[in-house]
Amino acid sequence: MSTIIAKETGLDKDTGAWPDNLTEIPYWVFTSDEVFEREQERIYRGPFWNFVGLEDEIPNAGDYKSTYIGATPVVVTRDEDGDFHGWVNRCAHRGATLCRQLKGNALTHTCIYHQWAFDAKGDLVGVPFRRGVKGQGGYTEDFKNEDHGLTKIRVEAYRGLLFGTFDPELKPVAEYIGSTLLPYVDRVLNRPLKFLGTSRQYGYSNWKLYFENVKDPYHASLLHLFHATFGILRVSMGGNAIKDDDEGLSSIITVYTIEDEDFSEYKKGDIRSYNEDVKLHDPSILETKKEYDVEYTNSINTIFPGLVIQQIHNTLAARQIIPKGPGEFELVFHFFGYSDDDEEMDALRLKQANLVGPAGYISMEDTEATECVQRANDYAPREDRSYIGLGGDSVENANNLVNENLIRAFWQGYRKIMGY
Repeated sequence: MSTIIAKETGLDKDTGAWPDNLTEIPYWVFTSDEVFEREQERIYRGPFWNFVGLEDEIPNAGDYKSTYIGATPVVVTRDEDGDFHGWVNRCAHRGATLCRQLKGNALTHTCIYHQWAFDAKGDLVGVPFRRGVKGQGGYTEDFKNEDHGLTKIRVEAYRGLLFGTFDPELKPVAEYIGSTLLPYVDRVLNRPLKFLGTSRQYGYSNWKLYFENVKDPYHASLLHLFHATFGILRVSMGGNAIKDDDEGLSSIITVYTIEDEDFSEYKKGDIRSYNEDVKLHDPSILETKKEYDVEYTNSINTIFPGLVIQQIHNTLAARQIIPKGPGEFELVFHFFGYSDDDEEMDALRLKQANLVGPAGYISMEDTEATECVQRANDYAPREDRSYIGLGGDSVENANNLVNENLIRAFWQGYRKIMGY
C-alpha cells in the first residue's frame, strides 16, 4: 500500500492537535472542511487505487458508467476494442458536466452546453464552428483537438473489478493490495463475475466513520440483532482481524462457525442484540451452499480508500464508499455472482442481498450508528476525542473478534498520508 510522506499539519497545535497515541481520535477529523479538502488532494487524487465498478457493468463496446473518485465525478468506458478508459466528467471547454446519465452506451459523448464531442477515450473529436462562420470568428489556427481532451484517469481491471487512479506511476492493483490480503480477495474473485445489480444509500456522516465500522469486528454482534440471534456473527464464534502488508489502511475480518461456541454471555439477557423470541417466517434466507475451500459466515475485506469486498453467506458485493462532504457519504452495493451460476444460485444470492443495503436485515443500523456519532460531534470542541482502546493499543493482527486493532491501524496509516 502506498503512502505519502508526512508534512506539516496546518493545524493550530493549541486547539486540537492530534493526540500522541492511537487510541484517541479527535472529532474534528470527521467534521472539518479543511480535512475533507486535504483528503481530496492527498488520498483521492493521490497514489491510491479507487474502486469504480465491475467489468460486467459495462460489458459491451461503448458502454459507460458515471461514478466518483472521492468528490471528483468520473466516467468509466469501454472503447471499440474492449479496453477500459476513465476521465473526469467535466467538459474541457467550460467545465460543464459532460455525461449526465448513470449508465448507457455511446462511443461519443457530447456536451449539452456548446456541443464539444469526445470519444470513449476522452479525446476531443468535434468542435462546432471551429473555423467560424463565413470567415468570421472561430478558433485560431494553432487550435488542436489533442490539446483539449478530458482529464484522464488510469483504469485497471483486476479479476472483474475496475479501479481508477490519477497517479500514472502507481504500481499494479495486485501489488497495491499486497501479498497478505490478495489471497482473501482472490478467494472471492475466483472466476468470472456476473453483475446482479446495485442498491444505494446515503449516509449523513463522515466516510471515515463507516470505514471504522467495517474494520470493527465486535460492533456487529452488539448492534445487529439479526447477526447475533441467527448466528451469522457473534464474538464467541471463530474469527480473525488481519491488516495489510504495509500501514494497515486495508484489512479483512473473517468469521466462521466453531463446534464449541460458548455464547452464554448473549443468553444472559444483558445484550439486547440477542433475542431467542425473534423468529423468521421464512428461514430460507439463512440457507447456504458451500462454495469455498475455506467457509466463512462473514468475510469483510476493506481496500483503502473506498472498497469493501463482502461475502456474507452466499451474497457477494463490492461496496463503494463515496464521500460527499465532511458529513455525508454515499454507499453503493454492487452485487455479483459468478458467470457459471445457475438460476437457483442467482436467486439465492439476490434473496440474501436483503441482508445488507439501505433496509438490510443486518446493516440497516450501520449508517444510523455513524449518523449518531456525526450529529453528536458536529460542533464538539476541538480537544474532544473518541476512544478506541479495546485490545489495548495494538495494531497487529488478532485471532479474535473482541478488539479494535484494525481501526487503530487504519488511523496510523491515515495520519501518515495526511501529515497529522
